[in-house]
Amino acid sequence: MTNNGPTTEKERFAILDILRGMALLGIALANFPEFGLWTFLSAQEQTAMPTGDIDRVVRFLEYVFVEGKFYSIFSLLFGVGFSLFLFRRGTSRFLRRMLILALIGLVHLLFIWNGDILLLYAVGGMLLTSFIKMKDKTLLYVSAFLMILPIFLNMITQFCGIDFAKPFYDAWWAEASAQGINEDNFASWLRDAQTYPEMYSFLRQGAIERMWELVSGHRLPKVLGLFILGYLIGKHRLYARLDTLPLKRLLLWASVIALPTSLVYAWSATHDQPWGLVIHSLFYTVSIVALTFAYICGICFLYQKSQKAGGNRALMLLAAPGRLALTNYIGHSLIGIILFYGVGFALGTSFGFIYIELTAFAVFLLQILLSHLWLSRFLFGPFEWIWRMLTYGKYFPITRKTPPTT
Repeated sequence: MTNNGPTTEKERFAILDILRGMALLGIALANFPEFGLWTFLSAQEQTAMPTGDIDRVVRFLEYVFVEGKFYSIFSLLFGVGFSLFLFRRGTSRFLRRMLILALIGLVHLLFIWNGDILLLYAVGGMLLTSFIKMKDKTLLYVSAFLMILPIFLNMITQFCGIDFAKPFYDAWWAEASAQGINEDNFASWLRDAQTYPEMYSFLRQGAIERMWELVSGHRLPKVLGLFILGYLIGKHRLYARLDTLPLKRLLLWASVIALPTSLVYAWSATHDQPWGLVIHSLFYTVSIVALTFAYICGICFLYQKSQKAGGNRALMLLAAPGRLALTNYIGHSLIGIILFYGVGFALGTSFGFIYIELTAFAVFLLQILLSHLWLSRFLFGPFEWIWRMLTYGKYFPITRKTPPTT
């Protein structure tokens, strides 16, 4: 039986919002170097910055502890959310919800920021409905296969010379050339763009570049594999019975695998993949899956312990931004544009990696404060509210009538 209304506050599980909040922090740390245009600079330009030496250390640590890990947490949580929505509302409503998310992602990709992940998530969500009738064991095998599939695709690329993403690469640079964008002005274009039409010229070619990135990184099978795994976690409501799970043991084993493989991956990433694409992608996959589960098990273990001790206010601080995940994710883009692009303060390419990461952390702290203030007055974030109304085709009040429960 399906329920035609949206999830109420009483139906929410705090641990899922806390994990979303933690994932948002990691996503900010991963994305702000692009907003700050640092990743567009050449290696020589990065090294020449006053913070060049410490930037190398921080960048290495970012590869170890951040790169790929938090979008993977977010992907798992999307899978959990998909299972809840499908169970309560049914497939047809779910597909409508994914179509609306795809439209939001497309607007974000084409008109705001080219690093969008929402469109990919919407496509993955639609594909997920093709698997939900499979047995649990089969779903586990399919999930594992999809997550390791990029390694075999990279094997074909490395040893057979087949570049699956080359058409997108050629189309990207053809569009870039048509807009007057080349390797000499690529890093500075958005910083120097004084008007939105100039910024949009970059976004046009950047949308094709994003397709190249997603195809060359084989992101869809990775994300779909994580969605399926998250769907299984949600189906069996593991988040609601943490006390039955061996969290401490899982955390230990995940960490034992994650730390050495993440260090090797980071070394490979900062030394131009000396062992080749296949070995690099192997360590990438193993380290990301392992550290993703280490993070999740660690937070769940702390949450479980805190519940027995009467609650943990520090953990609960993460819940509010987690409830406004869509709004805060798009907020990252808007803040990044204001700070770093020419239509804003034009600070792009001015700061080293460490200062950009500190900026990302400061932005997240601001979002914690604003999220708590917003939820003291309103039931949903602004983008969550719009998404819900379009999903259900009717108006929902957004203003609170009573203060939120704590």
